[in-house]
Amino acid sequence: MIHIFLCIFHLSSAAMTSRCIPRGNFDLPVFMTSGDFTIGGIFPLHYRVELPPTDYMKKPLTAMCRGFDPMAFHWALTMGLAVEEINNRKDLLPEHTLAYRIFDSCATPVMAQKAVLAALNGQDVVQSFMCSGASPLLGLIGESGSSQSIVVSRTLEPFRIPMVLYLPMISYFSTCSCLSDRKQFPTFFRVVPSDDYQVKAIAQLLKRFDWTWIGVVTEDHDYGRFALQGLKREIENTKICLAYHEMIPKDYTQERVLKILKVMKESTAKVVVVFSGEGEFYPFLTEFVAQNITGIQWIASEAWVTASMLAETYSFLDGTIGFAIRQGHVPGLQDYIRTVTPERYPSIPQVQELWEALYGCSPSTSTLSSHLPSCTGKEILRKEYSAYMNTSSPRVTYNVYKAVYAFAHSLHNLIECRNGHGPFENLSCANLNNVFPWQLQHYLQEISFSISGEEVNFDIKGDAIPSYDLINWQRSASGDMQFIKVGLYDGAQHSGKELVIEKQAIAWSNQQTKVPVSVCSNGCTPGYRKAVRHGQSLCCFDCVPCDIGKISNQTDSVDCLSCPEDYWSNVNRTECIQKVIEFLSHDAMGMTLTVIAVAGAFLTITVLGIFLYNKGTPIVRVNNSELSFFILVSLTFCFLCALIFIGEPTSWSCMLRHTAFSITFSLCISCILGKTLVVLAAFTATRPGNNIMKWLGPTQQRIIIFCCTLVQVLICTVWLVVSPPFPYRNTKYQQSKIILDCSVGSDLAFWCVLGYIGLLACVCFFLAFLARKLPGRAGWVIKKYVMINCGWM
Repeated sequence: MIHIFLCIFHLSSAAMTSRCIPRGNFDLPVFMTSGDFTIGGIFPLHYRVELPPTDYMKKPLTAMCRGFDPMAFHWALTMGLAVEEINNRKDLLPEHTLAYRIFDSCATPVMAQKAVLAALNGQDVVQSFMCSGASPLLGLIGESGSSQSIVVSRTLEPFRIPMVLYLPMISYFSTCSCLSDRKQFPTFFRVVPSDDYQVKAIAQLLKRFDWTWIGVVTEDHDYGRFALQGLKREIENTKICLAYHEMIPKDYTQERVLKILKVMKESTAKVVVVFSGEGEFYPFLTEFVAQNITGIQWIASEAWVTASMLAETYSFLDGTIGFAIRQGHVPGLQDYIRTVTPERYPSIPQVQELWEALYGCSPSTSTLSSHLPSCTGKEILRKEYSAYMNTSSPRVTYNVYKAVYAFAHSLHNLIECRNGHGPFENLSCANLNNVFPWQLQHYLQEISFSISGEEVNFDIKGDAIPSYDLINWQRSASGDMQFIKVGLYDGAQHSGKELVIEKQAIAWSNQQTKVPVSVCSNGCTPGYRKAVRHGQSLCCFDCVPCDIGKISNQTDSVDCLSCPEDYWSNVNRTECIQKVIEFLSHDAMGMTLTVIAVAGAFLTITVLGIFLYNKGTPIVRVNNSELSFFILVSLTFCFLCALIFIGEPTSWSCMLRHTAFSITFSLCISCILGKTLVVLAAFTATRPGNNIMKWLGPTQQRIIIFCCTLVQVLICTVWLVVSPPFPYRNTKYQQSKIILDCSVGSDLAFWCVLGYIGLLACVCFFLAFLARKLPGRAGWVIKKYVMINCGWM
């Protein structure tokens, strides 16, 4: 790696015979003090690095830090304030002083590594010479960016010298969930919640406002990658889908950014979640403005949700909502930062840069070449950097403050240790003249103290208690952008109760009065179901009406529910209604059947009455009056049996319907069969030697009718005993109706009944067919008689 220097230490008792020298140019600490215990600080005082051009013919020039960040300088000053405050206290680190060394990382991993290497090496305070020996550093506060913290933490790992081994570091703004891995980062602590909790909070926010179609934009660093992984994991089994994921290029190019903006412009997702630092997001927004993209509801990560420079520069960001780390109170900060002036620190270039950024002029004591006019003392603080002087609601600043106090309390507990009760080998304590960083880490892991009403401690992974404020960007009456707290997320609460939102206090983007809508497809109303579009996300679907007999009574139903057997879907397919029950009743059809049955029975009874009245006449007597009476009575019952089919079926009516009709109809056909046999036998008996008539007397005729009818009675009896007909709700004939009918019970018995009736009819037909050629006119009369009795005329 370019500009990495090697320091060779001779750690023997002999004096160093040679001095190690750095290979390359290294910046000295921005601020440095001396004391009994020293901690380091790394802050992104600049937010970008400018790489010089090279022709590969000579040694490249050193990369230059550009874009001074007053807020990061604000954080660095907070570290100095906290150290001074602790040194002035009598109850914390009594008789001992705390010192610090602050370095600039330029918000890039490479420069962060350079800074930590500089911090690890000793420095001659008088001659300001780097690499004068091993650093007395016991701990490190940094970094803001997760990528930088990863590099810093891993840079510490390869060192296996006692002074550096297990050097603990506390980050004030690195949130990547990857840093919770104790195997990879055993000395890493942080006073800011892990992104695991931030993505949980964002996922709950999306669910709360029914934003199911979202875009995600991340920076091209570990912070963005791990945040995206966590968000995908949280929304995996929910209704939320990613419309797109775009990454702001690490090496910024307009062509790549334009492609990202084209995706955003063409997408139907109106809610965009951004995991990015302020420095990476700033140039992206500059191009965003030029493309005239509107209607976006921004969801900010904690990395930029309180970025005053963005809020003051880009007015279209009003309505942005996101989670910010918890705010606190840093006493005396306002007065302290006012003491940092070019006159007091004329030799520190960063103070000169601060003045140029805040007031847009070059201080008279400046040693930097600048095109800005000289300061007159009447300049007004530039609006975009007004947050530098605002100490009313510190967030990241408060985290720096807590981190310094965490080290101070750990050192205090280490000092208070007494041999025989110590945590180390043989119950020993640390040697105050030679404290090792790993000894300090032991106390840091066990620490618990209160500051500004907040309890500070670390879990087994080195993470702090997860807590966020829900921030909404709102424009005041004067036109200034304000960060308004509209809710909070407390990870210590029970599941489902972590997020609290004051919905009425939220001001939405584009001055909307209602919650913005961000869906791929509008929800399906009751009566419809989702049909996912082929090859697209599950959030993109068409609404298809439910099939007949199925309903959906909820919005966005995935499938339609079949109605129970006795129910049917209504016209809108939203509820199951009871099917219409139908049976043969006294409606038009039932009345028609009744009239026909009663009329037929009446006519038959009338004929029967006439026959009874004239039973002594020759024509009735010749007509076999007894069989005629049986036929008329059975026909009357056959007509009346039709009335049993009218009305709601019951167990008794179902058994009577088929059995009563079959028996009476069999009796009728048996009588006709008997009369046909008598006629046929009478003319056959006229032939010589034929005595058949003696076998067809009145008694024998009755026996024939009785036996033929008895067979049908036996069949019906067996049917009723084994498997009788029963009431049946027929739902197959018409799906929207229930037809009350009678099931025959046993199909075999039913067909036996019909088959027997058919058999009698066939025998009757066969005998009538034989009687068709009777001799002479008498034959014609007899045939006419037989045909009438058989019902053919």
